[in-house]
Amino acid sequence: MELSVFNDASKDKSGAIIEKWRVKLEDTGVHVIIGGHNSPSPRGVGYSKNQAVAQSSGSYLCFLDSDDVMMPQRVRLQHQAAVQHPSSIVGCQVRRDPPDSTERYTRWINQLTAEQLLTQVFTSNGPTVIMPTWFCSRAWFSHVGPFDEGGRGVPEDLLFFYEHLRKGGGVIRVDQSLLLYRYHPQAATHSVLEATIWTHRVRFLEEQALPRWAAFTIWNAGKQGRRLYRSLTAANRHKVVAFCDVDEKKIRKGFYCHEDSQERPKPRIPILHFRAARPPFIICVKLDLTGGAFEDNLRSLHLQEGQDFLHFS
Repeated sequence: MELSVFNDASKDKSGAIIEKWRVKLEDTGVHVIIGGHNSPSPRGVGYSKNQAVAQSSGSYLCFLDSDDVMMPQRVRLQHQAAVQHPSSIVGCQVRRDPPDSTERYTRWINQLTAEQLLTQVFTSNGPTVIMPTWFCSRAWFSHVGPFDEGGRGVPEDLLFFYEHLRKGGGVIRVDQSLLLYRYHPQAATHSVLEATIWTHRVRFLEEQALPRWAAFTIWNAGKQGRRLYRSLTAANRHKVVAFCDVDEKKIRKGFYCHEDSQERPKPRIPILHFRAARPPFIICVKLDLTGGAFEDNLRSLHLQEGQDFLHFS
């Protein structure tokens, strides 16, 4: 086993801490490689990860962010899965610190089924296995990567994940809690603007999912559903046959008019009750927020996720 650390111009005592650990680890037979730079400003998460990979030599890569903690059995269990699935990213379940932070998100990443690891890649939650849990072969990483080095504000993990899926990569999760995932305001992920994530998500949806559907319904006639409609290319807006909802006020209105459209006459998209609408659906309703009401409505239609509907919110 080998530990590769890259210190991206940190101004704290990281260097001294790493050196102290180097002695302890090498005494147990773990080779430690330390790289870094002391330029006035950091070059970003993507650059640092690429450097850490480049200076290492292992056949498999196990990623760990500096603010998280992994369990002793993590490498062994994820390595076993990666050997069986050489073109997959292997993740794991996580615990949060503090324990009550992002409860809905933590439930989502821990409870996704094997199939949903691929069908729910369009949601706002990001990759269905989070970056600090990634484990994969070096050969596969080299085939997909490297990480985008655009620096602060670039969702390098999401972009790598999308490229991984484009190249036919699989997504596997070890169903044990192998990582303590820390939540704090200084985390690098908070530097990425929601609008940036939104743009990447819409383009990936249009590239990977919408080509197989000649027509579809947007489930949510409210703010998020209308935002998705307006964000689509003209060709994909023409595929939207209706919005659907449970809000009687929206349904009574009868239609949504895209006021900003350059088309004449302006498009008027029907607003239907969800039971009157036809699949497939792009669902712009957040999960786990309605006390189970939305989930019950969706289950009542007996549809197949990935084929009849996709979650986008």
